[in-house]
Amino acid sequence: MSAKTILIIGGGVIGLSIAYYAMRAGYHVTIVERGAPDHDACSLGNAGMIVPSHFVPLAAPSIVAYGLRAMWNPESPFYIRPRLSRDLLDWGWKFMRAATAAWVDRAAPLLRDLSLASRRCFVELADEWGNTFSLVQKGSLMLCKTEHALHEESGTVERANRLGVPAQVLTPEETARLEPNLTMDIAGAVYFPKDCHLSPQHFVAELTRLLMDGSAQFHWRTEVVGWRAHERRIESVRTDKGALQADEYVIAGGAWSPRIAHGLRAYLPMQAGKGYSLTLRHPKQMPEICAILAEARVAVTPMPLDSALRFGGTMEIAGLDESINSARVRGIINAVPQYLPAFAPGDFRDVPVWRGLRPVSPDGLPYVGRLRSYNNLSVATGHAMLGLSLGPVTGELMAQVLSGAQPAIDMMLLDPDRFV
Repeated sequence: MSAKTILIIGGGVIGLSIAYYAMRAGYHVTIVERGAPDHDACSLGNAGMIVPSHFVPLAAPSIVAYGLRAMWNPESPFYIRPRLSRDLLDWGWKFMRAATAAWVDRAAPLLRDLSLASRRCFVELADEWGNTFSLVQKGSLMLCKTEHALHEESGTVERANRLGVPAQVLTPEETARLEPNLTMDIAGAVYFPKDCHLSPQHFVAELTRLLMDGSAQFHWRTEVVGWRAHERRIESVRTDKGALQADEYVIAGGAWSPRIAHGLRAYLPMQAGKGYSLTLRHPKQMPEICAILAEARVAVTPMPLDSALRFGGTMEIAGLDESINSARVRGIINAVPQYLPAFAPGDFRDVPVWRGLRPVSPDGLPYVGRLRSYNNLSVATGHAMLGLSLGPVTGELMAQVLSGAQPAIDMMLLDPDRFV
């Protein structure tokens, strides 16, 4: 009997991870990607952080309160561009309804389990591949400029420890001993020893190379334009270069997934959350541990393979718009010296600005699993800021789903039909 064929739409870290684990399970894999082989996938310019510490879903009361305070500031970390959009209004209503303490209590254990399982996958892949993507297992720091922020983050420490995610509050002196290479002006920090960081571009490049060496087929610069279905089965996907057939189909198109699923019996509420990053080559100081500047919501990640330091952040809800909003970038640049006084805004002059569109569901959890309307169509998208962090575990779980096996983690809350 010939091996089952899997067609995956989307060549970002989620699609590639699914392809990799499906190939390891013995399936023939085809990846359809609208970009070129060197396409700028959303994960390439992100902060490269693996974060079991991020167990609170985006849909949380604290995020709503913060967003209402910050969204009117053009340089703030969170912004929703006002526009007449039925999809945006629908998403916003669902987000507000989901953002409750009860929902956080339900979602946090699942996000913890997913993150810890994905961390295990990254460690295994680093061992197998010779750590070609520079996985660093030294934890992360939440750097707090003010006593108020440090007090707020101490509540997260208590919840993290209850969930089995180690965390501790540090004084400025203790933080300096942990990170001696970095000059910091802070009130204190929170340390999450289970967090990690890596070089996302090297991870994606290695995944792609291994898939190509393993005989996976890639259709680059290929746009999905429709579907052919009969009753409960997808018969083919129509692209601008012709129809393609497979036994199983997976939509992993990131923020474009609802558009890809158009015409199918699927309802995937989604907004694109634009993020930005700037990468300094040969920076003045190079930390050893990745960090988040707490009040500014800016991530700082050392990337030693490239002798670079990356600063990234913001969540800009502005539709499928890939233009660069200079105010959002200015917010990142102006925040850095407040915490790290060795750096100045002038250091970022002429540094290229990267932007990517994160797929954001209304309840802060991704869509992962089979759609009920079809017996051979699955979805894996909506990971928001955790796409890279949850890439491998998503690939592992989807390989189990495609094989008909019981997934190792209960995926009920990830049901792609949960808003139907």
